[in-house]
Amino acid sequence: MTRAAIIAAMPGELKPFLNENAKEGWAHERRGNVHLWRLTWANGNEWVAACGGAGVAAATRAFAEVEKEGPVDLVISTGWAGALGDEFAAGRAFDVGKVVDARTGERFEASTLSHADVLLVTSPIVAGEGEKQRLTASYGGGLVDMEAAGVARLAAMRGIPFCCVKGVSDGFRDRLPDFNRFISPGGEFRLAGFILYSLMRPWHWPALVRMGENSRKAAGEIAELLYEILNERGIISKPNGYPDLQH
Repeated sequence: MTRAAIIAAMPGELKPFLNENAKEGWAHERRGNVHLWRLTWANGNEWVAACGGAGVAAATRAFAEVEKEGPVDLVISTGWAGALGDEFAAGRAFDVGKVVDARTGERFEASTLSHADVLLVTSPIVAGEGEKQRLTASYGGGLVDMEAAGVARLAAMRGIPFCCVKGVSDGFRDRLPDFNRFISPGGEFRLAGFILYSLMRPWHWPALVRMGENSRKAAGEIAELLYEILNERGIISKPNGYPDLQH
């Protein structure tokens, strides 16, 4: 049996992927702040998707919950990311080849489908416009998230393959509210507080609407890339490979 762990921050990042396979019988449970979905195929291979919140600590907790049920043979870090260059269009998803931890300077290689050289920087904060410019100046163009380096580190410690798929929710020059004030120490997003804050600031509405639409599109592309990775490694048991997703 091969166990593939798919680690994201929020359930919305995996919604198209989970919905497409709902008929196969995902088993869902919540352990503390971690959402878990398990799906076992006829050939014995298992997918385990876990969402623990934003940040490396939250991703580490999610990974630990997956490992409670047994060893992991492949781990994929996925979810939304910000663009560190205009060439990374919002609404698209990318197969990441290199991950760097902005806090420690550690670098990790990721297995890719197309030998992509896309760089992702993991930051301890949600990167706004100014932080994106700083990271681009330091590392070059690419993507920025809050979890991938932590997942990559865990994979390296265990000697298991690591992949990274990220969908772009916000472009390089997008001006958005400061999301950091709405993320709890445990990595949970305080949605009610953010909604109240946004309702009182209508100048943010157009950018937030665009971000919502781009996030939806990116989640759909994330699902397609996840299928490609799982299919390539023989973890999907469907006779015709992976299905075409309906967006």
